[in-house]
Amino acid sequence: MEKKIAILSDIHGNYSALKAVLNEIDQEDTIDHLYCLGDLVGIGYETNEVLDLLFTRENITYVMGNHDEAILDIISGREPYSKKRERKHHEWIASKLDRKFLPFLLKLPTTAVAEYNGKRLFFVHYHLDEHGNFLPVDYDPTVEKLDFLYRASDADIVCFGHHHVIHHFKTMKRLYLNPCSLGCFHKPLAAYAILTIGEQGEIHVTFREVPYDNKTFLLGYSKLNVPDADYILKMFHGNQHLNYQ
Repeated sequence: MEKKIAILSDIHGNYSALKAVLNEIDQEDTIDHLYCLGDLVGIGYETNEVLDLLFTRENITYVMGNHDEAILDIISGREPYSKKRERKHHEWIASKLDRKFLPFLLKLPTTAVAEYNGKRLFFVHYHLDEHGNFLPVDYDPTVEKLDFLYRASDADIVCFGHHHVIHHFKTMKRLYLNPCSLGCFHKPLAAYAILTIGEQGEIHVTFREVPYDNKTFLLGYSKLNVPDADYILKMFHGNQHLNYQ
């Protein structure tokens, strides 16, 4: 039987974007499972709303993102990777996190695997080094680089996020897929992907962009005095908030 899964990544504390995507997914009865590739929180400030919405569902598999990890480090008293203004932002997010979510967040794995119709899938927030740490973003990815990074993997499909652009690379060895960021975009669109694996192992990818109303979310940065709001609104949302002022 054909299997169809939804791939979400980089929600980044944007409740209205997540709600729009889940509403669309719920209208398709053919989706077998959802995979969320990390960065559930951070950058966006709707931490508890996002986690409440996600944790009401039983059909999602998660992996840990770098923002999730940094905020958990702060709460646990460990030194996070974030520095300066990003550190201040993470501390603010950590202070707002409802502690009821901590047991779940602390159990998030770094990677996940699955198999559908003979195709092996590997899920990770971003590429890892030999010590299990996230590598710096490669802004010029190539099939050669990706095949080298995953040279020891037996996966047919590698799904990752973190870099907020679509990746759709097909090599002789495997497919590499990044659905783009769901919660950070320069337009009022929330991105995700649907991966279909046929009975004979044939693979089809559809990239989706769901329109949603982001006005209240964007204006909330100023209203709530979110640290580093000006930078976030410019770099991650293309200053769309200026359209509402």
